[in-house]
Amino acid sequence: MASSGRRIVTIDGPAGAGKTSVSRRAAGLLGLAYLDTGAMFRALALRLGPGGHELPEAAIEAALGAMTFSLSGSGADTVLLVDGAPLPAAARTEEVGGRASNLAVLPVVRLRLRLAQQAMGRENDLLAEGRDMGTVVFPEARRKFFLTASPEVRAARRVGQLAALGKPADYQAILEAIRRRDAQDTGRAEAPLVPAADALVIDTSDLTEEAVVDRIVDAASR
Repeated sequence: MASSGRRIVTIDGPAGAGKTSVSRRAAGLLGLAYLDTGAMFRALALRLGPGGHELPEAAIEAALGAMTFSLSGSGADTVLLVDGAPLPAAARTEEVGGRASNLAVLPVVRLRLRLAQQAMGRENDLLAEGRDMGTVVFPEARRKFFLTASPEVRAARRVGQLAALGKPADYQAILEAIRRRDAQDTGRAEAPLVPAADALVIDTSDLTEEAVVDRIVDAASR
């Protein structure tokens, strides 16, 4: 068992479904550490640079072997540390997200990061957010959720997030990027993006963040 009996809750779903903000809040209310696994892929993408997924497997594995991941704090205030430091803001850009998705299709990347995620699950009671937490990384989790929303709603949310940061945003370009990433994530041979058979699927398109958090906390507390 990857989590050694630890309390594990998983939240999977595509980009823009509201996973990150919902997961942080739910983790705080449930008293669990919050693990943003997507940030781990972004950290690698930032480390390798553009075209990182085209590097020789040995080079990618060496970069992964030199990286350490740990958690600091708890609940909504949990911070993922990469080599002892928080993930830099540069890792949260659309470009790095796309590069992370390219890396995520590589078996060596998924294996290395899965082992790191499971190690953190052995050390902490976790709410783990990602794309294959309930299906591959923590299949023994007691409560699993899958958040989804239409591509149009997710693109509009991203535009709003960028606007709040004072950054320009092209709705059509973001929508197309989301559709491309969805196709890549759901179609990959290694750990495709699908709900676990025992996951509660929540379409967040017409729900407030508060309503989604309430539903997750209620179900996970039973």
